[in-house]
Amino acid sequence: MGIIRIDRLEVFAHHGFYEEEQRLGQRFLVSLLLDVDFAESAAGDDLEATVSYGTAARFAADELRKVNYRLLESAAAHLAEALLLHFERIRSVSVRLEKPGAPIGLSFQSVGVELTLAWHTAYLGLGSNLGERSAFLDLAEERLKGAYGIRLEAVSSRRETEPWGYTDQPSFLNSCARIRTFLSPEALLDTVLRIEREAGRERSLRWGPRTLDIDLLLYDDLICGTERLVLPHPEMERRQFVLDPMCELAPWLRHPVSHKTMRQLAEEAGRAGKS
Repeated sequence: MGIIRIDRLEVFAHHGFYEEEQRLGQRFLVSLLLDVDFAESAAGDDLEATVSYGTAARFAADELRKVNYRLLESAAAHLAEALLLHFERIRSVSVRLEKPGAPIGLSFQSVGVELTLAWHTAYLGLGSNLGERSAFLDLAEERLKGAYGIRLEAVSSRRETEPWGYTDQPSFLNSCARIRTFLSPEALLDTVLRIEREAGRERSLRWGPRTLDIDLLLYDDLICGTERLVLPHPEMERRQFVLDPMCELAPWLRHPVSHKTMRQLAEEAGRAGKS
């Protein structure tokens, strides 16, 4: 682990609530903390194995000049997202955006905002049992590859499985995917639901047949429960069609609640299914 630090980079840009600020522009101060793994670059004294602070500084300045925002929060969020998307070696970024000349009618040094954005690891369950099942899974993978704020890292092999819960329906084709994302769990859920709708998914029957089903299984080690989203997925520990492909992707990954590995859970679910 290592931190590349850029303090109070001066950038002239056109962000501000007032029309004069948008039109005339003003000076901003940008501070960045870039979380980068230094192991490879330090061992080999290799610039290509790290993030050049000069390149990062110039990129940040250019990004802040591209679009005019009314709110500092919006400008800072745009910059953080752009840095994560452009530099693959950055794992997280903290942005402080200061406005020394803010028109507030008081004496001050500067006002500003700070935010941190990071890549998270999430696992998705993919399934289809209507129509061209492989084509629908292909569609899911392609849309995940192209979705904003998501990097598709790995996909398991596909498995023919019997329906679970409601059994009077065709068999499923299932797989799991590992992604990296800087989206929040709720925003990630919105993205996968949008992909389901694109595939013609209709939610008329619980556990019923569907053209495409995408379940958010895990998001780092997050444990949460809301009306829209429960993490980890509440049924994954009992679903062999989830645990087997998860073993292919991450056999030693531990469930955040039970702390059992995916391999242990798969073995337990297999024994329960045979009893």
